[in-house]
Amino acid sequence: MPVFRKVRHIIDLTLPFNKGDRGVDWDNVMEIPKDTWNARLLHLYSHSGTHMDAQSHFIPGGRGIDEIDLNKCIGPALLVDMGDVTEKFLIETKHLKGYKNRIRRGSRIVFKTNWSKYYGQPAFRDQCPRISIELAEYLAGLGIGLIGVEPPSVADVHNKSEVVSVHRTLLEKEIVIVEGLCNLDKIEQENFTIIALPLPVKDGDGSPCRVIALL
Repeated sequence: MPVFRKVRHIIDLTLPFNKGDRGVDWDNVMEIPKDTWNARLLHLYSHSGTHMDAQSHFIPGGRGIDEIDLNKCIGPALLVDMGDVTEKFLIETKHLKGYKNRIRRGSRIVFKTNWSKYYGQPAFRDQCPRISIELAEYLAGLGIGLIGVEPPSVADVHNKSEVVSVHRTLLEKEIVIVEGLCNLDKIEQENFTIIALPLPVKDGDGSPCRVIALL
């Protein structure tokens, strides 16, 4: 593909999986001194670290992660720079004012909030910035293809009504949701190519995924 021949730089947007992180654990089942090779039994929460939500995460009978349209997961993306946001900052439609003429059906939008700097701290999950229901409805109405954020959720995980309404609004339109991104501060341009690939877990409600930016 021509886009890959033009790549100058690759940035990994994926959080590392560390034993002891929320939803991450493993057991060593084989070790070189005793068994000739190393092997681990991984225990991963389906929404741990950098991950992707499937329709079935919030919609009964919705598509599983193995049915995600990979065409939405690879392609041109727009970086919306929100700067350093405050705790529980609400991202609204007005914040897209300078970008609206570049957002259309199928667009992939990634919100840069520099929130990943709080990874490993309670605030990362408990005080995270989120997408307003108004913005979710606006993006759903446009029929965008993918939305990416740095916090572990696009909505306040401590507000059941909000987390359900925002996720369902996006997922009902089969918008791919990628949460827990990092290193967005290393992207110094608004337009880049994103690749976000989940594990094809049969009927899975979500999956950790490896996400990279091609510049």
